[in-house]
Amino acid sequence: MNGDSAANAALVAGIIAGLEASDGVDVLVCPPYPYLAAVAAQVSDSSLLLGAQSVSEHTAGAFTGEVAPAMLQEIGCRYVIVGHSERRALYGETSEQVAAKFQAAQDAGLTPILCVGESLEEREAMATESVIAGQVAAVVAVSGVDAFASAVIAYEPVWAIGTGEVATPEQAQDAHFHIRGLLAAENADVAANLQILYGGSMKGENAPGLLSMPDIDGGLIGGASLKSADFLAIVNAGVEAVR
Repeated sequence: MNGDSAANAALVAGIIAGLEASDGVDVLVCPPYPYLAAVAAQVSDSSLLLGAQSVSEHTAGAFTGEVAPAMLQEIGCRYVIVGHSERRALYGETSEQVAAKFQAAQDAGLTPILCVGESLEEREAMATESVIAGQVAAVVAVSGVDAFASAVIAYEPVWAIGTGEVATPEQAQDAHFHIRGLLAAENADVAANLQILYGGSMKGENAPGLLSMPDIDGGLIGGASLKSADFLAIVNAGVEAVR
């Protein structure tokens, strides 16, 4: 929940200006709902893609304050984040509700970015793999494993978000490997082609090490996305990783 019209326009312009050498990577921004239409217009002639930060699991009806998937698709969104750790922790979104949002997004032609990850307490209890497995299984139960051919997963170690703590490349790789393995057990081709992003305080300084890992395909960026130079440093690390 950051930004205003002027700041957003400057930020997006700065990102677009720095994308000329970003062949081989996908780059998208997910502004707050009130600014989606303006940013959609600004990115329309660029390679910068547009997503939203959340979505309702309902298609229409008396759900005051909610936004339907088709509404996002109509104004130019191609992606939408579902199950972000803050939505789960602060607003009580369950894995079952997240699964419904995932399916509703796909039904509207959007690519869901499914967020999964463990809290500090769960990590200390050695429950990382079981927590992630449960979050992924909830979506597979509703949509099937083949749905991940048109989806993205973001691993969010909740203990590393906004704390300054960052999983080591090896810790992050272990979680990403586990996620890919969960899907590979049911469809190896889908798992091999799935983009899995790291969403735990990735910055320009640590991006090269994280993106060098075999199962880390990109980043879901928080604070480092608020300044174009900081964000583009991560984009450039992605470009180097695929060369």
